Formats: sequence, C-alpha cells, structure tokens
Amino acid sequence: MTTNLNTPDNECPAENLLKLLSGKWKAHIFKFALEGPVRFNSLLKQLRGSNKQSVATALKELEEAGILEKKIVKLKPLHIEYLLTPKGRTYSEIFKQAEKLLETTNNQ
Repeated sequence: MTTNLNTPDNECPAENLLKLLSGKWKAHIFKFALEGPVRFNSLLKQLRGSNKQSVATALKELEEAGILEKKIVKLKPLHIEYLLTPKGRTYSEIFKQAEKLLETTNNQ
C-alpha cells in the first residue's frame, strides 16, 4: 500500500518517519499513541528507565513536528492527553510495516 505523505519526489516517507521518531522515547510514545490517547504520568510508568525531562522533551518535539496534539481535557485537576494528529496517523501504516519487517527478520 502506498501512502502519499506530501513529500518531494526525492524524499522517502519511511526516511522521514525515521527522522521524526529518532531520539529518546519518541518511537515508544508514537507506538502507544497508535493505541489511543496517552498521558504524561502513564508514559513515565510504561517507559522503564525514563525520566520527566526526557519524556517531556520527546512529547514537545513530537508536538512541534505535528505528530501529536496536546489536548487539555480538564483544568482542575489538570488532565492533559496527547493524541495523534492526522499527519501522525498517516505515518501509522509505515510504522506498522516496519514493525512487521523487524519481527520477521528477528525470527530468522
């Protein structure tokens, strides 16, 4: 399946995804976001070895790249969720295909 990601002819969508997800915890956060909204404290618990600064930085960079959207659900107490944007969802198929390829090659 070919997905148009609005990239110039000489750029590869998979390469763009790899660049966007390079960095500590970004790929993990993206994978969790594929399953539904993610919350900061939940990510801290799920990402063993992570810390507040690295997770906050990854979330901010994913948001700036247009992959995640920050949504304030409730002000008191503060409840923030991060959701995939339409742009982020366009990368989901490439990500899933890469996962399958890695699973296949690791099982050989």
